[in-house]
Amino acid sequence: MAAPATASAADRVWIEGRGFGHGIGLSQEGARGFAAHGFAYRRILGHYYRGTAVGRLSDGRSVRVLLGSGGPAAFSGASDVGGVRLRPARTYTAVALGGGRLEVRLGRRAVARGPAPLRVRGAGPLNVAGGTYRGVLDLTAVAGGVQVINQLGLEDYVRGVVSAESPASWPVEALKAQAVAARGYAITTSHGGGFDQYADTRSQVYRGVGAETARTDAAVRATRGEVVTYHRRAVTTYFFSTSGGHTENVEDSFVGADPKPWLRGVPDPYEGRAPLHTWHRGPFAHSQLDAKLGDWVKGSFVRVAVTQRGASPRIVRAVVVGTRGRTRVTGPELKARLGLPDTWASFVEVSSEAAPAGPPLFAAVGLGAGVRASAIAARAVRGAVAGGARGGWLAVQTRGRSGRWRTVTTTRLRAGGDYAAVVPRAGTYRVRYHGLDGPPVRVR
Repeated sequence: MAAPATASAADRVWIEGRGFGHGIGLSQEGARGFAAHGFAYRRILGHYYRGTAVGRLSDGRSVRVLLGSGGPAAFSGASDVGGVRLRPARTYTAVALGGGRLEVRLGRRAVARGPAPLRVRGAGPLNVAGGTYRGVLDLTAVAGGVQVINQLGLEDYVRGVVSAESPASWPVEALKAQAVAARGYAITTSHGGGFDQYADTRSQVYRGVGAETARTDAAVRATRGEVVTYHRRAVTTYFFSTSGGHTENVEDSFVGADPKPWLRGVPDPYEGRAPLHTWHRGPFAHSQLDAKLGDWVKGSFVRVAVTQRGASPRIVRAVVVGTRGRTRVTGPELKARLGLPDTWASFVEVSSEAAPAGPPLFAAVGLGAGVRASAIAARAVRGAVAGGARGGWLAVQTRGRSGRWRTVTTTRLRAGGDYAAVVPRAGTYRVRYHGLDGPPVRVR
């Protein structure tokens, strides 16, 4: 009776987790919580980036942001391209001619032509790629069309980032922390290829003038030029959405990266109300996980075994176990393949089966709530919870004629992860464990 149920159609795998993002550095939801509890932005930054200070940059820095690549590029608001005067109210289109040359057209008429890059200027912001941007545009011929890069001053760039990353309605101290982190990330990272930053989550989200608000502009002004420093040098200030209660060491999230003393996992006590503080995905049948994990599964899927966790504890390394072998993977690889919000995850398998009837059941299990002794001796549900089991009680539920589930008894999860519960009559039953439903089984 105490043996766990074997893998069968009556197995369900749930993935329980916490957080959203890579887990390194500043948690945006956590910073929001710190600010709501009265912490100033410098204390918030000092909590997430340990052993650091806030320093100030000299003026005059600029950032180059990739806005688009491929196909023609339509723009307006421009007064000049490559030394040729344009009308700001008109919409022009840049096309690649081959051989690294570009042509700018008004309708079908060419108004400028020359080798890339061509620089587009205007008296005010420029409209391109569905947005409005300060600074200038550099147009370059690339395979498949035209590449558009926005070059602008660092402070204007940060104005276009803050509300795209943290809602403008958040406490101002959280917005200031976001401004400092965004500024530091911008000056300490570069993707090469003629630009520094992507305009999306491959770097940090940048929406140009469309992201500028009175509150976020005020946060940028109040922190003008400020960056996080370690031993007086500006450092990369990674940030992300939600920690789940603890951030992660950089080398355990970006697996194989060098450890950094300012990027260590720390408790995150004030983000409990964040939408993805906790989450779950599923339930999944083994066949569904087999399909999702693809060529990692040797034979048929058996389980995911976590072999190393970080400080938080996010998954660093794991093994996908199949009937014919194993595949070693990293936590980030597993997150990407399964489409999870974070690598802080546990795989919880809930199995159930109808137990054989017989008198020994009465002595082994005992009485459940409100169940007659004669029923106990006749029918039962048994199974196991594997992976992330926290102990405690399971609810045993039956499905009525209406299709709704109702609890008929409870049973305790034993130390080895197995359970057994008597049921009052024949029918369809399932167990519910910490909000996770097991598979329905038919008891006759």
